[in-house]
Amino acid sequence: MADNGKKKIMVVDDEADVRTFLMAALIEAGFDVVVAQDGDVALRMIAEELPDLISLDLVMPHKSGAKLYHELLKHKEWSKIPVVIVTGHARDDLGKSDLKDLTMSGPGIYLEKPVKPENYVAAIKSILKMDTSTEEKEASEMIKLRNSLKDAIDEADKGVLKKLKRLMENKT
Repeated sequence: MADNGKKKIMVVDDEADVRTFLMAALIEAGFDVVVAQDGDVALRMIAEELPDLISLDLVMPHKSGAKLYHELLKHKEWSKIPVVIVTGHARDDLGKSDLKDLTMSGPGIYLEKPVKPENYVAAIKSILKMDTSTEEKEASEMIKLRNSLKDAIDEADKGVLKKLKRLMENKT
């Protein structure tokens, strides 16, 4: 793991523009950043030097984010690396089951693309238990609350959803 005082974040995403966007947000926030375009490349890089946190896309060619996460769990040192999921597939057939598996058994925190840079940095600082501003704390709490509500909505039956919709529309 990074030993120069800066936290090293590994961004794993198959989309070059997303990697660049996330990397820029992290560099601006003072992190060291390394990037990988898929799980296979990430595993080779992790074997060379452990990052302090992995930002992981779910759906990628070669080795998906879910497969990479399960590979991490097989190694004592690697399994300690915190992971945040950043995905555009939280609600579709490509990523929904993997995300549910990972949030139940591991990372717990995920962000849906497109992600706001301030929310992304706030989530990472929260996971790493770093000092955060009031705004970053609020952003991190909002992410957790939104994720919890989205998960509850996904599991809710039709009657509960109708009641929730009425509540949100301020109808009684």
